[in-house]
Amino acid sequence: MHRRTFLTAAAATLIAPFAARATTDYTPGLVKKHLAAGDTIFLDFKADWCGTCAAQERVIDALRQENPAYNDAITFINVDWDKHRQSELARNLKIPRRSTLVVLKGNEELGRIVAGTSKSTIKGLMDTALTAATS
Repeated sequence: MHRRTFLTAAAATLIAPFAARATTDYTPGLVKKHLAAGDTIFLDFKADWCGTCAAQERVIDALRQENPAYNDAITFINVDWDKHRQSELARNLKIPRRSTLVVLKGNEELGRIVAGTSKSTIKGLMDTALTAATS
């Protein structure tokens, strides 16, 4: 095998698991678009400087690595609290603060966690999303 071919294949193999775990950053209209398409949405209202948000992110990332079905079935969207706290999305969902996690499907909110960081609680919310996405 040629060196260039080998390096390209090796890089693709290393990147592939991370590509499946992509999370989209929120832009106005994105949530409506995914909901209209029938997607199950996991919203993470967060700020870069927020310690609770970082703790939630570590748990979410670990759970997504443990169970690839989350990545396959759920649309994960990060909402930058500093940019979008006054957005129509945040107002309509009555998001009280950063470090809020919300699951939506259709016109329905299926669950919410505010400032919770326990693995079992976040897993429960992600399982709710997975069940909705696969039913």
